Amino acid sequence: MPKRPPITNRVRELREAHDGLSQAALGKAIGVTRQTVIAIEQGRYSPSLESAFRIARLFGVGLEDVFGWEGPPPGEGEKTN
Repeated sequence: MPKRPPITNRVRELREAHDGLSQAALGKAIGVTRQTVIAIEQGRYSPSLESAFRIARLFGVGLEDVFGWEGPPPGEGEKTN
């Protein structure tokens, strides 16, 4: 089973607070499929930077109001050569 990305999100919460915007409507508004929106909401897929900005802008919030990071701090747990 693939490891989940360390990125968290509030997409579903924001979508529901935005007059119950459907997953299909959100996908259409940001240029992705409904299935992509589902995968983002479930934390199985990290959106592109462009899609992340489109989501934040659509809801009128900043990126960090939509997405968070739960991974180790940069440089910790990662080996570089």
